[in-house]
Amino acid sequence: MRKYDTIIFDMDGTLLNTIEDIADCVNYILKKYGYPEKTYSQIRNYVGNGSERLMEQALPKGRNNPDFEKCLKEYIHYYLENNNNKTSPYEGIMGLLEELTQKNYKIAIVSNKNDDNIKELNKIYFSDYIKTAIGESKDVKRKPAPSMVFNAMKELKSNIGNSVYVGDSEVDIDTAKNAGIVCVSVCWGFRDKKFLEKHGAEYLIDEPYELLEFLGEENVNAYCKKILV
Repeated sequence: MRKYDTIIFDMDGTLLNTIEDIADCVNYILKKYGYPEKTYSQIRNYVGNGSERLMEQALPKGRNNPDFEKCLKEYIHYYLENNNNKTSPYEGIMGLLEELTQKNYKIAIVSNKNDDNIKELNKIYFSDYIKTAIGESKDVKRKPAPSMVFNAMKELKSNIGNSVYVGDSEVDIDTAKNAGIVCVSVCWGFRDKKFLEKHGAEYLIDEPYELLEFLGEENVNAYCKKILV
């Protein structure tokens, strides 16, 4: 019997490269209200803690900015309408999800992205493989609180001992720790390997197919690696 049967993924920087759409939407709001725009690199470092934290870091004076609440509300709405202009899955992700599905793994997404956005993007890209997609909402604490992970496991009828969390940030590492499950950190996302190691990453992978190797799948042969890269 294999050790793990459930894979819980982060979305931004793990399954989808969303940074350009996020940055474009943030800068649209900043420009509209007359504030300096940010670079992709700056916004990449802001992503991971939800829309409120993203806008707090992007706006001068953060939450003390008198336009904070308006900017946040408009950003969430504008991004929902523009979340798929430049976004795409990372190379190898679709093949990985197909392999995991064929091998009967249970799969979910949990993210600090707004719940409507998570469900919309999951519907567009991953609905053939993933039915459980949970984002930030008033009903669940955002990561690194383990609430989303526990809700996903409940929906999937999974347990802590059989579940793996896969993400690209320090928030994901802490989320997995708080949930009591193993974390696999990916190095193709919004944080680099050195940063992840500094923040306590235990297992690191450079390519999607390496997750299958971590899971102990024996038939990750050269052909499989080729189609998943």
